[in-house]
Amino acid sequence: MKYMLMMHAPKGTGDWAAGDWSPEALKAHMDFMMRLAKDLEESGEWVAGEGLAGPGEARVVRATKGGAPAVTDGPFPEAKEFLAGFWIVDCDSAQRAYEIAARASSAPGPSGAPLNMPIEVRQVMNAPGDESVAKG
Repeated sequence: MKYMLMMHAPKGTGDWAAGDWSPEALKAHMDFMMRLAKDLEESGEWVAGEGLAGPGEARVVRATKGGAPAVTDGPFPEAKEFLAGFWIVDCDSAQRAYEIAARASSAPGPSGAPLNMPIEVRQVMNAPGDESVAKG
């Protein structure tokens, strides 16, 4: 089964302040994330994953009557958290997806202590009658 794991970061007084971390702290965080991705690749559970730009770059798009895009600034400016990145994993159970999410949540922050960021876990659903959609 495929699961999407979505990493939510604190917004604070603006975009996530990872850019304000020391170079060493940022490197430790990125090294942790790269090891996680490598381990998931080696176990055959990796499907995809990416970090996302900060909420200041997010846009909401809706179709106009004629079908042209109507673009507005990003969603939920009052939100306390934003989607910072995601993984899609293919694993045997929700429990295994939770274990991967817990590991991702423990990525080090600016002080080296685990961030314990919330990771939302959702199963990727099959289209009705199409078992291949979620199985890759």
